[in-house]
Amino acid sequence: MRVVVVGQGYVGLPLAVRAAEVGHQVIGYDVDTRRVKSLAAGESYVEDVASERLVRALERGSYRPSEHARDCGGFDVAVVTVPTPLQEGAPDLRYIEESARTLARYLRPGATVILESTTYPGTTEELFAPLLEDGSGLTAGADFHLGYSPERIDPGNTVWGFQQTPKVVSGVDARSLKAVEAFYGDLVDTTVPVSSPKEAELAKLLENTFRHVNIALVNEIAMFARHLDIDVWQAIEAASSKPFGFMKFTPGPGVGGHCLPIDPSYLSWRVQRELGQSFRFVELANDINSHMPEYVTRRVIDALNSKRRSVNGSRVLLLGLAYKKNTGDARESPAVRISQLLLDMGAKVRAADPHVVESIKVDARLVRVEPTRKEIAAADVVVLLTDHDSFDYAMVTEHASFVLDCRNRVAGPNVEVL
Repeated sequence: MRVVVVGQGYVGLPLAVRAAEVGHQVIGYDVDTRRVKSLAAGESYVEDVASERLVRALERGSYRPSEHARDCGGFDVAVVTVPTPLQEGAPDLRYIEESARTLARYLRPGATVILESTTYPGTTEELFAPLLEDGSGLTAGADFHLGYSPERIDPGNTVWGFQQTPKVVSGVDARSLKAVEAFYGDLVDTTVPVSSPKEAELAKLLENTFRHVNIALVNEIAMFARHLDIDVWQAIEAASSKPFGFMKFTPGPGVGGHCLPIDPSYLSWRVQRELGQSFRFVELANDINSHMPEYVTRRVIDALNSKRRSVNGSRVLLLGLAYKKNTGDARESPAVRISQLLLDMGAKVRAADPHVVESIKVDARLVRVEPTRKEIAAADVVVLLTDHDSFDYAMVTEHASFVLDCRNRVAGPNVEVL
């Protein structure tokens, strides 16, 4: 089939390449010209897609990146994997809307359109479908198939990749569900059908809200445990020995990526708008997790004070800019906020991250460096924010005068954990 994947980021590119590998003719459509040029040259910027896989798909002619909307024409299946950010606490669905208007121009009877972007329950049927229908003159269900299948990409996960992770699928009617399930059935090992797009949309938000709330719980416990002189990391490991009724979550400097800082707020917004009620769990989790960068900054200040040093003029080395270990994904990373807070206080902030190569929105005063012995020794404080396996932790503990470890990766007399 001729498949169009709208959006070639962390979600769309793995999907597009996998679809090309099973034999479809795939157009990877993205309005970012820089991305398209990189992909056309066989250079992948997503860890889950090795450049070698991309090159093979390009050489076979089964995958072609494009920034031209006209290349979406003639599709049998179109999948939308565009970002859904927040704007002042409300869902920003303009990328979904633009994608729907573009695809509507090329929509034909019998074709299948699938939305993967994370959003609030009701988006597929109440927003996406009308835009497709208005632009094409066709009716969802009667003339073309329409469904929702939430993305479950976990960047850097070497065990549960796109193919191995069960895929939740849905359709606006029975025939749509059958078409959506058939498409993904060739791409992944397991599909999980649900009765309508709303259940699929809620399933995605439920998954991420569950994680968000539990991370907030251990973050708050970690802050209290320090003042109570309790090793929270040891307590978590002890609790993890229980083979039932407990799932391990660990503290950190904050949450990042597209999912946790954003997705639960979609559900909270929908509940408030439709029911006039607040989603208290989400709001509390947002409050705790969004303030972890301030807590980390406070810990840096306390450490400097203990050495009779002011944060103003002190040299701080941040290890890790990505929100997640062993990936280059710095979307919504707490490292950005932490660096900004320290810079505004007059600290000389330097950062090392071998994985983050794409530009991220950080203060121009932040200096990118390599994590060399000299850099580590020159820092008044080393803050481990992302525990990439590529960092030389023995060198860090040997040469750093003080380490604030937000990931419980190192130990020693010069180390404090979060």
